[in-house]
Amino acid sequence: MAGEPVPIRGRLLALEGIDGCGKSTQARALSEALGAELTYEPGATPLGARLRELLLAPDAPPFADRTEALLMAADRAEHVAQVIEPALAAGAWVVTDRFSASTIAYQGYGRGLDSDGLRALVSWAAAGVVPDLSVLVDVPVEVAAARLAAAGRRGADRLERLGPDFAAAVRDGFLAQAAAEPSRWLVVDGTADASGLTAHIVDVVHERFGDPPAARR
Repeated sequence: MAGEPVPIRGRLLALEGIDGCGKSTQARALSEALGAELTYEPGATPLGARLRELLLAPDAPPFADRTEALLMAADRAEHVAQVIEPALAAGAWVVTDRFSASTIAYQGYGRGLDSDGLRALVSWAAAGVVPDLSVLVDVPVEVAAARLAAAGRRGADRLERLGPDFAAAVRDGFLAQAAAEPSRWLVVDGTADASGLTAHIVDVVHERFGDPPAARR
């Protein structure tokens, strides 16, 4: 309707880290604390759910590393188009469990694919959308592995089965990205108390971006 104010664009906050770091727990807690929409990758859309099966199922047919990167990009393109961009355009804040940095870490540092090509692919798939803040929940590889084992998970997915050397390379990839753009990243100790860690992340978000729309009503 004419004369109605245009919503202020929302904020995108991404939680990143190796499997078992605790990022999913922090993503849920952060979204609740901020009144933000919670989403995740891969698999947050109907198409993405099909792609997730191909990407992570232990019994999935083998495919090339580039194919893996392209499937991840397809999931992200649909995720941005169907979930993230509409929410941001409406002024909502969004917390996503994984985003573009995971592709650089897993398929770049982990798989050894060309980083420049991957960055171009990631930017194109996300239609230029980048997180306002990426939070790296960092833990040593052995800590993450112990947590996954203690959780009693029935079977590791395709990427988890690649072992500690792969996980270490992925962790290096996340740390390198955070070091390259410190203004866009927050690195936190994932071995800290979970509730205290959430409080710290929330404090940093408030310091950088103020109150989310839900808190202004």
